[in-house]
Amino acid sequence: MGDLNKEQLQEGEPIITFRNVTKVYTLYRNSREQFKALFINSKKYKRHKALDGVSFTINKGESVALVGRNGAGKSTVLKMITGVAFPTSGEVQVKGRVAALLELTAGFSPDMTGRENISFKCYVLGLDDKEIQEIEQKVIDFADLGDYIDQPVRTYSSGMKMRLGFAININTNPDILVIDEALSVGDAAFKKKCKEKIKEMISKDITVLYVSHSRDIQEICQRCIYLQKGQVLFDGTMQETLEKYPELAK
Repeated sequence: MGDLNKEQLQEGEPIITFRNVTKVYTLYRNSREQFKALFINSKKYKRHKALDGVSFTINKGESVALVGRNGAGKSTVLKMITGVAFPTSGEVQVKGRVAALLELTAGFSPDMTGRENISFKCYVLGLDDKEIQEIEQKVIDFADLGDYIDQPVRTYSSGMKMRLGFAININTNPDILVIDEALSVGDAAFKKKCKEKIKEMISKDITVLYVSHSRDIQEICQRCIYLQKGQVLFDGTMQETLEKYPELAK
């Protein structure tokens, strides 16, 4: 998977490229069979083709919805973009820093304060001391946790942890923002603030890839890639997609 510095990226240049990507998972009946397969040539497994020859290009500054039923391959695409999974065949190229709003509460240290966890998670995301110092107050203001920001994260509710996780990722100055149903976080006012922040990022030519079953995609995204059974069924503007597949508007 490729990488490129921000200053080298140009508007309209491909920033995410999938070329004939296939991903096959090996599925075992249970963890015992999976463990045995490490030592013997077990045949007690199934092959599942999550992606089957997927090709698309997303340019810098595009806002793209990735839709499809459960099992269509959306999560596998996201894992490849974020570097968690790799293709069985084909090529995936991603340029620039990726911020992924997937598991928002993952990676927090429960005994560290919210403020300390900002630095901790930012280090994990690859930011240096100067970058962390520049965004720390922005994260604190966006999360709006009050005095809890200096309390251990183990005292936080799940909603508070999600707010902090969203605030960290949204403020890391990414080239690509990947969102997977993350706007279910918080109350109505916080959801509105999140949507406004995402729209602001799009206006600044940050690439957004949004996976959702909600109508938020119609409000945020200009383009839609429709996956079905691991293949691209349709790729066009949001309006074209809704006209061809009106069930997505429901």
